[in-house]
Amino acid sequence: MSNSTTATTLAKRLTSSQPYWQSEAGRSLWETQRACLGPVVETRVGGHSLELGMGPPLMTMSAIPHPIRWSPTRQLAESDSTLVCPPDQLALPDRCLDVMVIHHWLEYLPDAHFTLQEAARVTADNGILVLFGFNPIGLSGLTRQWRKRQQQFPWNGTWRSASRLRDWLAFVDFEVERVDYCCFRGRMNAKCGEYWESLGRRHNLPLGESYMIQARRRQRHAPVQRLKFGLEAPVSPASLGVTRSGSSAHYQSYQERSRQAQAQQPKDQESD
Repeated sequence: MSNSTTATTLAKRLTSSQPYWQSEAGRSLWETQRACLGPVVETRVGGHSLELGMGPPLMTMSAIPHPIRWSPTRQLAESDSTLVCPPDQLALPDRCLDVMVIHHWLEYLPDAHFTLQEAARVTADNGILVLFGFNPIGLSGLTRQWRKRQQQFPWNGTWRSASRLRDWLAFVDFEVERVDYCCFRGRMNAKCGEYWESLGRRHNLPLGESYMIQARRRQRHAPVQRLKFGLEAPVSPASLGVTRSGSSAHYQSYQERSRQAQAQQPKDQESD
């Protein structure tokens, strides 16, 4: 993939996003996103994790022993353990990851839904899938309306609402457990204000610059097979009685013998 046209395009998009994450505004956003992710992953200790990230690593607080980072090319790989492959063809077995994180890539991929399908495929049944995106209905989303012609990160992406991604997740058989909004700041403020961040996070107001979606695979209950009682052919009431109690035939035989005895009594009297 490192020599393909797609890999080159993704490498350019990743490189072009780095100045933003190195700016004060980008650094402030990254810190609030990491604060949102911390309580979700810091208690998970087993298995593996994979992070498809636009910015600096977010999973540094996790106790998972084998964290993996993804890169579109070998030139941008940060270590020998970096996963280099197409994002919609992850070189991993099914359901092998305890945590799967996609940080803003769904807004900059031409076929983002295929990447989400791959992320769902490699997430374990008891694992979690975490998505970060820019909030189109927040204050920055409104600002983007007159800045989206600027061909620079983050304004040049396709911003989708959390409810839209909820529908995407339902399609891959995942359900949203929680949506957290983060980075509350004014239009002219580079940093997320501590007061507004505390207020917005406390009430989880859908006005933050970014959101974090936490999702899990839907649990399917094992089907319960009910026993069906019935007979293929109709039976007589007598046979049904025998089947249930075993006494109906004996009772009918007793009645027949009683009638025969009553008919025999007059003949015996006449002979006397």
